[in-house]
Amino acid sequence: MEGMYDERLTVPRSWWLFPVVIGLTLALILLRLSAVGALVGLVVGIAAGAAAISSYGSVRIRVVQGSLVAGPARIPVDALGAAQALGPADAAAWRGPKADPRAFMLLRSYVPTALRVEVSDPTDPTPYLYLSTRSPMKLAEALDEARRNARA
Repeated sequence: MEGMYDERLTVPRSWWLFPVVIGLTLALILLRLSAVGALVGLVVGIAAGAAAISSYGSVRIRVVQGSLVAGPARIPVDALGAAQALGPADAAAWRGPKADPRAFMLLRSYVPTALRVEVSDPTDPTPYLYLSTRSPMKLAEALDEARRNARA
């Protein structure tokens, strides 16, 4: 199976109001200089805000070709151990007081659930991966399937 799991952690629709607010604020600031400056401020503010939100919301989690790809990280599934699906309360605890500073954290504040995956590679100092995901059970199942396929 080529692609077992693919999720894009897009931002909520309401966040797309921020670029408009940024553009309007910049336009109001530059209006004191000139109307053209205000128009430029509006366009630049909206474009910059939209680019920032689009970049933040473009992170993907995939299980492909025997690897877990989570944002910039690519980890072979045979270097991963047990996966634990986390509900909202457990996810908040593993983001906060239970968190290990050595862990790889792919956090998105607008995603309440997560998956915690142990790293079984003894040479890797990372104890676990914390991945914000809207479908922790599906991701855990995809990792298990990828591990079974890698062993076969």
